[in-house]
Amino acid sequence: MSRPIRSVLALFWSLSILPGFLHAQKLEPIEIELPKPMFVGTPQNIRVPNLEKPLGSPRPPFLAPAGTKNVALGKPVTSSDPEPVIGELEMITDGDKEAVEGSYVELGPFLQHVTIDLGTAHTLYAVVVWHYHKQPVVYFDVIVQVSDDPEFKENVVTLFNNDMDNSAGFGSGKDLHYVETAEGKLIDARGEQARYVRLYSRGNSNNDLNHYIEVGVYGKPVS
Repeated sequence: MSRPIRSVLALFWSLSILPGFLHAQKLEPIEIELPKPMFVGTPQNIRVPNLEKPLGSPRPPFLAPAGTKNVALGKPVTSSDPEPVIGELEMITDGDKEAVEGSYVELGPFLQHVTIDLGTAHTLYAVVVWHYHKQPVVYFDVIVQVSDDPEFKENVVTLFNNDMDNSAGFGSGKDLHYVETAEGKLIDARGEQARYVRLYSRGNSNNDLNHYIEVGVYGKPVS
């Protein structure tokens, strides 16, 4: 049997079993414990281009295979700013999502990033980030990437990018700016497999500083 024919048959076989495989996966809403809201509604005076319209209701549940959990909890965090202005990097994965004094990390100005090491490769379904939700604010050049390379030089997959003008150097993104809320920003990880999760930002609508309260990464270890 020729190689092209074998390839076609293999593709047909994979496509024929894929629907059944997906159907066999039991999907459940991932459990995201939300912090106390610090403001109600979305102010109308935030003038940021390409701004996401508020849903006006709670975010719908996000479904993932049974057993999915926050695999970033307690995992080590490194940053382009190793000495934050406020807080400690380990606070980003300590489970505390409240927008109160002593619960957030403040990094320096301009483009900064944080990287979470999950320890081993995981199948990832969602990343949820809380930058700062004590007041309504928009963060710029929010880019979320995953990789199996700690230096993010190879095998990098971009899950989210709202950098409109390529000022961060990763290409212009088509995702929308958004106002920070107590729900955090949920980003679909699309079942990508990776060990490292990196998040960028470049200041916000109030100042040039970068903040993180918490980052949750929802997935399962690669078996």
